[in-house]
Amino acid sequence: MNAREERSPATERAEHAEAIVLFDGVCNVCDASVRFVFGHDRDGVFRFAPLQSPIAKSLLHRHHLPSDDLDTVVLIEGDHVSTRSTAALRIVRRLGGAWPLLYGLIVVPRPLRDAAYRWFANNRYRWFGRRESCAIPAPGLRERFLDPPKKGTDLFSAADR
Repeated sequence: MNAREERSPATERAEHAEAIVLFDGVCNVCDASVRFVFGHDRDGVFRFAPLQSPIAKSLLHRHHLPSDDLDTVVLIEGDHVSTRSTAALRIVRRLGGAWPLLYGLIVVPRPLRDAAYRWFANNRYRWFGRRESCAIPAPGLRERFLDPPKKGTDLFSAADR
């Protein structure tokens, strides 16, 4: 990480975030999932960034993860990183309501959980579509993004994938 990047507001927000969710910014299911997490995150612990964003690429690099794998959700909690089904289950564990009960699925062996996750991820665009670019989050949610997009900007085109 260079000195300019270390001083960026996005990097500072990332360093102080309790939990960071990296998601595919052009995926309709992922967008709906971020909105769902935001709506059920009673304690406001989650911060978000599209996998296509510079801050996400920096975080992935820092945690020795590939930056070209957009078929996964990544959860960063301090130095602990989870992907795929484990990330999803660790996220629901911290939500309000009855959602933490789903964390009981953690007892299913990870290879089986991740196989189901990969199957869904491989079909999500066909079933639910995708956007041409990352959506600009609504006010309230925008502040929870590590590097909030500015109104009127076309952030990450689907062609960048």
